[in-house]
Amino acid sequence: MLWLLFILIGIVAGAFGSLLGLGGGIILVPALLYLTPLLLGNNAITPQSAVGTSLMLIIITAFSSTLSYAKRKLIDYQSVLWFFIGSAPGAVIGAYLTRFFNKTSFSIYDGLFMILMVFMLFIRKKLSQKNIHWKTIKTYTDEAGDIHTYGYSKIFAVVVALILGILSSLFGIGGGSLLMPVLLVLFRFPPHIATATSMCLIFFSSIVGSISHIVYGNVIWKLVLTTAPGAWLGGKLGAALSRRFTGNGLETLLRYALLLIALRMLWEGIM
Repeated sequence: MLWLLFILIGIVAGAFGSLLGLGGGIILVPALLYLTPLLLGNNAITPQSAVGTSLMLIIITAFSSTLSYAKRKLIDYQSVLWFFIGSAPGAVIGAYLTRFFNKTSFSIYDGLFMILMVFMLFIRKKLSQKNIHWKTIKTYTDEAGDIHTYGYSKIFAVVVALILGILSSLFGIGGGSLLMPVLLVLFRFPPHIATATSMCLIFFSSIVGSISHIVYGNVIWKLVLTTAPGAWLGGKLGAALSRRFTGNGLETLLRYALLLIALRMLWEGIM
């Protein structure tokens, strides 16, 4: 019965992560940290192992959803390239830094970062009123015929991605919970483009982060193999569900999802 539970965790995490461009780590890491000891013993997993195992599963979810989003032509591949240039080395640095965190500090810092990202999303409308002239400007016409304009500076995008890569690998969240608010608030990506682009970037950056965690012995392969089928199905399910949400609907769901998970992580860290 244990394998059924972990497959279900993979489906839920994959669907949720793919739908919102988060990767699924914000569900996988807490689930691995707090359910695995109950099922396999108190010493069955460490924060570092939860992160490494989570990133391996995020690769599966991200690849599954990326294939679906690619068919709908929602991925901005040029943006993926520039963000990956920064996130790849960041993922390696983050994997190394996990060794300096214990379970309590891990949960608290993770929760605080998420709350910061939620705050950015809540003030997005006010920030969007300011005129920011990026060197790279792009447009996207949605299914309703509305034209959206977004952009970024390539050098600035690389620096931002480096920071996000460190944090995402450090906390095992695949970068999505940090990347999505940045894409939406700072660079003004349309929500559906942001989600698809985020998942594609998460796929590549998680591969880099996972290699580092494999080297450090932070991957529990039994849990990866058990949860992988659910992670693949969840990635497909989330991409399909995104069709049913408007851009504003996706953003609202993202805000409250991050807030709930942040509060949970803070509570676990404090208690």
